[in-house]
Amino acid sequence: MVKHIILWKLKDEFSDAEKIEIRRGIKAGLEALKGVIPGLVDIHVQTEFLPTSNADVMLDSTFESFEALKNYAVHDAHVDVANTKVRPFTASRMCLDFEI
Repeated sequence: MVKHIILWKLKDEFSDAEKIEIRRGIKAGLEALKGVIPGLVDIHVQTEFLPTSNADVMLDSTFESFEALKNYAVHDAHVDVANTKVRPFTASRMCLDFEI
């Protein structure tokens, strides 16, 4: 099994109200991929955070294997969510992948 953790910081140009809607869109889009992408075991997007945080959104996902993670990265459904709900709104991204 492989964990795939992402932290995003949203662009500063968005208002607080816009950021709430953007986070909701990211959560809905990514969590809808469960059951769609082979090898994706679990996926959760955290959009609520304490004021001490320096990230706006966290993706916590689990895959059957490293190969499944690589397939997820190029799967059309994932690419669509990334291109429409994530990348246009994020200023930075950090990733940590590891075996469990």
